[in-house]
Amino acid sequence: MAGRLSLPEADLSCPICCEIFRDPVVLKCSHSFCSACLRQYWASRGRHRDCPLCRSESAEEPVSSLTLRNLCESYIQESEDGDAPAGELYCEPGEVCSIHGEKLKLFCLLDKEPICVVCHTSRRHKQHDCCPVSEAVVDIKEEMNLSLSTLQEKKEAFDKVKQNYEDTVAHIQVQARFVERRTHEEFEKLHSFLRTEEEARMVELREEEELKSRAIVQKIEDITQTITSVSESIRAIEEVVASDHVLLLRNCKRTLARARVPDIDLALVPGTLIDVARHLGSLQYHVWEKMHQIVKYTPVTLDPNTAAPWLQLSDDLTCVSDSDDKQKLPDNPERFNLDTAVLGSCGFTSGKHGWDINVGENTAWVVGVAKQSVLKKEKVSSVLKNGYLSVYFYHKMYFAGTSPLTRLSLKRNPQRIRVQLDCDRGKLSFYDAQDNTHIYTFKQTLTEMVFPYLWVGCKQSPLKIEPLEVSVKVDECC
Repeated sequence: MAGRLSLPEADLSCPICCEIFRDPVVLKCSHSFCSACLRQYWASRGRHRDCPLCRSESAEEPVSSLTLRNLCESYIQESEDGDAPAGELYCEPGEVCSIHGEKLKLFCLLDKEPICVVCHTSRRHKQHDCCPVSEAVVDIKEEMNLSLSTLQEKKEAFDKVKQNYEDTVAHIQVQARFVERRTHEEFEKLHSFLRTEEEARMVELREEEELKSRAIVQKIEDITQTITSVSESIRAIEEVVASDHVLLLRNCKRTLARARVPDIDLALVPGTLIDVARHLGSLQYHVWEKMHQIVKYTPVTLDPNTAAPWLQLSDDLTCVSDSDDKQKLPDNPERFNLDTAVLGSCGFTSGKHGWDINVGENTAWVVGVAKQSVLKKEKVSSVLKNGYLSVYFYHKMYFAGTSPLTRLSLKRNPQRIRVQLDCDRGKLSFYDAQDNTHIYTFKQTLTEMVFPYLWVGCKQSPLKIEPLEVSVKVDECC
């Protein structure tokens, strides 16, 4: 508790009667006197209404000083009770007024500053509400404590937001590394296919080269043997021709027989050369045509930024399952926080769109579309009026998400649900994909973008977007 300072009795004494102020008044010059003493002094001065201390004229009536009166009455009361030594008044400590040199005993409520008794009667603080410093300290401390509590709450909120942003930065880095890894994996599959395809074509080229080169080499060997045989016949004939006549005639029959060389086919047969056109003709197209066997295309890709923290998505973003573990994910505006739901990454406003969802043995699911304006941070029933167009399977019963819900009677439990959306006609239909049996159709004009919507409430089986068959088509010129 703050200590107390003694205030000399002279500070509360009238300069005229030298007694404690009684009904104190203050003049424009800021000097205070007892009202009776001042009027008696002025009566003795005739028409002059000057200050007994500074002699400044005072045309205005003196103003009662209620604060000074209260201080004097408190002093007299405490003196009578024996709580204070004679000639002293105890007050809260404070600095001295820089203008009047008196103790700062009052607090101006309007200007929010401590003042002295003289300041209270000055023009600056005249008619301002004031209170004793001791009371002001209590009130200001209470106000400051309230402000401190408010600031602490705001700081905690800012710390929480800051932490959320820091977690978001960390999550962005995790996402980037995930996309980087998955991109490398997908391109490695394509590279592996291309390398395998390239090697297969190189093997085929080498086999053709070896086969056709071997055939030509064989031809070369046959011709070489023929050339050798002809060369020997030439030498033999030349020798006979150079011999005498009798010997020439004697060997002519055998020599002429050797001169007869069997006819051989010296022309290249068709297909002797490498079939370059077959190897290089529309090479990229033919590779692309074979590539579709390994390429998967799904008409809907799930958006992980919308998935509730309890959901687990497959790496290819086509499969979603429920879990008991809540992941630490940023609370971004797109994310469902209460419903275990996820949206497709692309929204639709026009055209026809369709996709199949494998629900398998899952016993609690909702499939359909959600409008862009649906509430993701509040617990709401997924019904028509809340922006959802969907069908339900819950407690072994099927429903259409009308308001109220429409019970559906199906002959069997479908394993795959086909969703067909016609934005231009405002139709959303559901079918059993096994035999295309109609389940339900919503007819509603779409005034905003809608997104594929999945809700899963069972860990037994995931929901999976089925891929579509990919084919390569060439438009032929007529």
